Amino acid sequence: MHMPELFTAIKFGTLQLENKIVIAPMCQYSANNGEVSDWHEQQWANYALSGAGLCIVEATAVQAVGRISYADLGLWNDIQRAKIKALLEKIKRLSPMPFAVQLAHAGRKASSRKPWQGGGQLASDHEQGWQTVAASAIAFQADHQPPKALSLDEIQNVIQDFAEAARRAVDAGFELIEVHAAHGYLLHQFLSPLSNQRQDEYGGSLENRIRLTLEVFQAIKAAVPEHYPIGVRISATDWMGEQGWDVEQSIGLAKALEQLGAVYVHVSSGGLHAEQAIEIGPNYQVDFAHKIKQHLNIPVIAVGLITTPQQAEDILTHHYADAIGLARAILYNPRWPWHAAAELGAQIAIAPQYLRCQPHGLKELFKSFKSKTESFD
Repeated sequence: MHMPELFTAIKFGTLQLENKIVIAPMCQYSANNGEVSDWHEQQWANYALSGAGLCIVEATAVQAVGRISYADLGLWNDIQRAKIKALLEKIKRLSPMPFAVQLAHAGRKASSRKPWQGGGQLASDHEQGWQTVAASAIAFQADHQPPKALSLDEIQNVIQDFAEAARRAVDAGFELIEVHAAHGYLLHQFLSPLSNQRQDEYGGSLENRIRLTLEVFQAIKAAVPEHYPIGVRISATDWMGEQGWDVEQSIGLAKALEQLGAVYVHVSSGGLHAEQAIEIGPNYQVDFAHKIKQHLNIPVIAVGLITTPQQAEDILTHHYADAIGLARAILYNPRWPWHAAAELGAQIAIAPQYLRCQPHGLKELFKSFKSKTESFD
């Protein structure tokens, strides 16, 4: 049987994936005090049984003030770590698929309502809100309360809290860490000249603006075991023309991250400026991934309205990217990898309890797996 590129193995550093389908982080806004809830138990189990090669769980805050909303996950204390650890141990009895975590700080885009509550930022004196922080005291939107510009000491605290969260992530059982430097959140706020107007060593030149992201990466690398894989998600552009963050600057950042030991770059875009003019359509971010990939020797993950199996396969076979990140497509169809295998003529491992669901004539589609704890015996 010919094996489509989408279903061939790939390595992110020391971590090998069964296929090149990556479940990209998707906020669920369902945590309690930063702790996993019943919703996460069913959602992560769904991810685990999807057939994807890797799941990166939602943006997980390294500080309480770094949450996008009051209902975001966190890893800033040991209670959160313990509850995640217990859940991951349960999930790994269902499936051998590796789980990763995206460590994040929302910066000036924090203190928000849940999307289905209308979104928007809550005032710092609201019972579910707080004072936000950022590179500079520039609000994301005109009706937002201005953030507090971080002092040099506070920047060091942020770096240290990323490192502490990384230690907890390893102990909890995550097999990879992704650093969130995209979508207009804190690290991206330092990267872009539109949101960073600092006059110190963290502002001005490209070298200064990428400094915090690189220092966060280095602190995480020093905090986790040797050869533990760390990737980074970036926004390739602010979609604001020459005045903002762009692909050329992203290439410079990506090359620096590779030199420091990043095992992949996950290429998204936007989220930094309220007036961004995004040209949305199928594959609308893939060209950014392709341009960055040409300058790297580590894998690049592409995302952005990739919804069909053949579309994903074409991105890989044309060498535009090395792996495919799916978010909304997986939420809509949690068995997307099964359907992709059927369409592309691949074989995929599933839990044996599902073997009888195979359609007539597709007996070669499924192979069963056993968990690491032999829970299906």
